[in-house]
Amino acid sequence: MNTNTILNVDSYKTSHYLQYPPGAEIVSSYIESRGGEYDFSLFFGLQIFIKQYLLHPITADDINEANEVLTAHGVPFNRTGWEYILDTHQGYLPMEIQAIPEGTVLPTSNVLVQAQNTDPNCAWLTSYLETALLRAVWYPTTVATRSKYCRQIILAALEQTADTPASLNFKLHDFGARGVSSMESASIGGAAHLLNFMGTDTISGILTLRRYYNADMPGFSIPAAEHSTITCWSRDNEGQAYANMLDQFAGSEKIVAVVSDSYDLFNAIDNLWGGTLRERVINNGGTVVIRPDSGNPVDIVCESIQRLINKFGSRTNSKGYQVLPDYIRVIQGDGVNPAMIAEILKVMQSKGLSAENIAFGMGGELLQNINRDILIPLKNTPFCRR
Repeated sequence: MNTNTILNVDSYKTSHYLQYPPGAEIVSSYIESRGGEYDFSLFFGLQIFIKQYLLHPITADDINEANEVLTAHGVPFNRTGWEYILDTHQGYLPMEIQAIPEGTVLPTSNVLVQAQNTDPNCAWLTSYLETALLRAVWYPTTVATRSKYCRQIILAALEQTADTPASLNFKLHDFGARGVSSMESASIGGAAHLLNFMGTDTISGILTLRRYYNADMPGFSIPAAEHSTITCWSRDNEGQAYANMLDQFAGSEKIVAVVSDSYDLFNAIDNLWGGTLRERVINNGGTVVIRPDSGNPVDIVCESIQRLINKFGSRTNSKGYQVLPDYIRVIQGDGVNPAMIAEILKVMQSKGLSAENIAFGMGGELLQNINRDILIPLKNTPFCRR
């Protein structure tokens, strides 16, 4: 991974120091979201970039490496400018970066970040940082915004169909660590999600908030099965596999999630969880979360909840919707995106099922299936003083 700040740049930027008009002293640039899928932005991520990259001075070795690489690459290199920064500023970049507080939600078409050089001999430096600075902002801000949008969808459903929205913070769980392009993406995107929810399996996101934002423990998880830990017991012993999950992880105020579609989801609900294991589920002292993991998510979720109600009963809450007993719930982690969450909750409501019954897990749709155009960030240079 490149740790040389001078080379954290697009190739064409290296020639721009020769393109400014004579006497240019100050270049000021800003980043905003011009709109896109969402009409707001949840700003996040700048502090990670500053602490990780800009608090460390460039060195003579960095300059020599950049000179070798860029010259061989066929583009100009401003060796004089970088040596000036090394000699005059001890290698620290003479830049001032202003930004709204991270975690701020604001409408699109507002400035998120403004940057300008503080040394008139380094007017070329502001735009040189565009690639790194824009990348540092658009990705975590987009993940945070998408996660916030999901929070709004789920909150609205809870307000309409639940007694209280108290469970909201754990209604969307981050499953995205394996679905991103790199550890750094998982770290930054996973941290961004935790601005809105407290459920995650992306440990690197937790570490990012601990290291760069002085967080204590911003995210939580629970023991959970995967298909291999169920199927290794064999089909004939599927019930024993589920019983083992209860043996190992059930207990007072504990939560355990068990994927239950390895063979036949509805058989597992009707004859295992709601049959041979029914009394153990009722008396386990905590909550067993059933995870469907295949089929049409809308149909599967509603059918699973209804079958669980048939086996375990339900109560009718103050809004008139059915709620499973506290010891049994469902989490949907397959095919989940913002539109699917909205559709599942809409159909559940039409069937008289409270949003209290369901939580969601989102993977690549949360951390990976995004791009700059979702919020259409703009980096501009509205001011150049001579």
